[in-house]
Amino acid sequence: MNQAPTNPTAGKSATETKQIVLKEIGAKWSKFSEKELSALTGKDDLVTQVVAKYGLEKPQAQRDVDALLKGRQI
Repeated sequence: MNQAPTNPTAGKSATETKQIVLKEIGAKWSKFSEKELSALTGKDDLVTQVVAKYGLEKPQAQRDVDALLKGRQI
């Protein structure tokens, strides 16, 4: 039996992976506009934006971002 890969971005191009990751970010944190999502420069930027928009402490935002990205880059 073949099992589906556990990483939905496996085998995708960098552009496809970025679009998938941005869609997941938008689904989790709905206060981000499309423009804000496309302007994200990396994980640290996302953490900073989550802290600002949701009032989370930075360590909690970092854990949430790490859990969502699962080692992927924006």
